[in-house]
Amino acid sequence: MTTFSTTRYFAASPATLFEAIRNPERLVRWWGPLGFTNRFHAFDFQPGGEWRFDMIGPDGTVHPNESRFEHIEPERRVVIQHTCAPFFRLAITLEPTGDGTTLHWDQTFADARIAEAVAHIVKPANEENLDRLGVEIAGLPQIT
Repeated sequence: MTTFSTTRYFAASPATLFEAIRNPERLVRWWGPLGFTNRFHAFDFQPGGEWRFDMIGPDGTVHPNESRFEHIEPERRVVIQHTCAPFFRLAITLEPTGDGTTLHWDQTFADARIAEAVAHIVKPANEENLDRLGVEIAGLPQIT
């Protein structure tokens, strides 16, 4: 298995969720698992655009990240290629559902062995990431 998928319903429009993804001032607040903060160095939100940032863990450890935006469909889909180890592709799809949106989060690792080794971290971290997105779109302060 190389793909970790999760689906979450949000009582918000695709436009609201997309704004929380495309706006770096909002994304910096919710990206990553619980207890992590971010420091963005480059954020060029367009196909082929670079996204470089540090995720800072609760213990102060800095985790450099480099990614490229592969595909962007406003209010519909964002595909991000993580270009440093561990290598993965993240597809975020926004599907209108009733009065809200179903978000599909599919993270595919390039190497099955790496995916297996990080599964115990990735599965809960992805859920925490979406929890934090929910807090962001509700306009509540993030829990650190």
